[in-house]
Amino acid sequence: MKIQGRLFIWLSVFILIMAIVYGVWSKEPAGTTALFLAFGLSVMIGFYLGFTARRVDAGAQDDKEADVADDAGELGFFSPHSWQPLLLGFGGAIAFLSIAVGWWLIYFAAPFIILGLFGWVFEYYHGENRTQ
Repeated sequence: MKIQGRLFIWLSVFILIMAIVYGVWSKEPAGTTALFLAFGLSVMIGFYLGFTARRVDAGAQDDKEADVADDAGELGFFSPHSWQPLLLGFGGAIAFLSIAVGWWLIYFAAPFIILGLFGWVFEYYHGENRTQ
């Protein structure tokens, strides 16, 4: 994770330089603002990855002598049959469409988003005292 953190920090330096050059050269506020926001996002990601890398064990990507097989293994649990991302995507699409069409469309998107989030969070929850 250390190398990813460093990559994002160097990316943020590049984006900051480009934001300053773009802002001075074009005098266009929207693009300049977007580049400065991208700089901030890159700094946040780089700081988080560097902060987390100090608290977890070194991975194979941090060892210069590591092989590809050293990083093999389980990456986590991914639900193979979840419909909740589809529901959230549909609700998110309607919500973003409301920016173009009208804010009243949010009222139709909110139930999909709420049900999708609730379903995704509690997808594998079967109660605290379940015997199986």
